[in-house]
Amino acid sequence: MDHHILQEYLTAHQFPTIKKNRKKYLTYEGLQDSYVYILKNGVIKTSVISKDGREFNLRYINQLEIVSLLKDEYSQFIDAPFNIRIESSVAELYRIDRVQFWRDVNESRELQQYVKDYYRVRLLHNMKKLQQMLMNGKFGAVCTQLFDLQEKFGVPVKGGILIDFIVTNEEIAHFCGITTASSVSRMLQQLREMEAICMQDRKILIKDLEMIKENIIF
Repeated sequence: MDHHILQEYLTAHQFPTIKKNRKKYLTYEGLQDSYVYILKNGVIKTSVISKDGREFNLRYINQLEIVSLLKDEYSQFIDAPFNIRIESSVAELYRIDRVQFWRDVNESRELQQYVKDYYRVRLLHNMKKLQQMLMNGKFGAVCTQLFDLQEKFGVPVKGGILIDFIVTNEEIAHFCGITTASSVSRMLQQLREMEAICMQDRKILIKDLEMIKENIIF
């Protein structure tokens, strides 16, 4: 996706921004909201809650991106499709009146193409996530999540790729549809014994990415 188009739009209009601290929620699933939010900086997480109260994580976002879906352009208010929680120490987001945003989109071919690309990328991501959930077992799901984390937060260091972001076993469990954090702990211990990963200052260092990929059905 060409994020320059979105950045130029934001710069030209000088929209107001809001800041929220770590663990604070931007929106809750099902609550009405009248804004489109675009992440400026920081890290946020999207998730949904099942009927039995369990949380299922969807994805982390750590770059300039629309973070709230844009359905129903004619309504001033829409129900938030998922929870959005701040995961970095602070996150800053643009807040745009959703009716104004859609008006601007309809008047700009470049923005229209960007929004189409946004939906296409989100659809492909959701299809990939569903495929991974169906085709990988629990161990494969954990490996898949580690692979995704290194793509998003990975930093090449001596000895491997450091996931430069603290992710708890509980959060990994919520991404993988695993009931308990202790189950994730056992799988991570297995990966440590295989010398595929190790821990550095509470962060995961992937020592052998190929070994991680061997346990994933892409």
